[in-house]
Amino acid sequence: MNIVVLTPEKEVYQGEANAVNVPGTNGQFEVLNGHAPLVSSLSEGKVKLTLADGGVKNFSIERGFIEVLRNEVSLLVQGYSEE
Repeated sequence: MNIVVLTPEKEVYQGEANAVNVPGTNGQFEVLNGHAPLVSSLSEGKVKLTLADGGVKNFSIERGFIEVLRNEVSLLVQGYSEE
């Protein structure tokens, strides 16, 4: 699935991923390939992207939103910091 991570200032990541683990406001959850359409708010916590090439990208956010639609995942976040 394709993922894009945006902050108010810039696009910080775009590429293919096999899984996205995010801090939802009601708890941590994971999005996998073929996930049903979804829009959810995100709270402070860690985001883990499992990349298509087997790599992992971790970062922290203060808050944001996730949208999943037809294997396209958009993360709109504030307070982005790489780990």
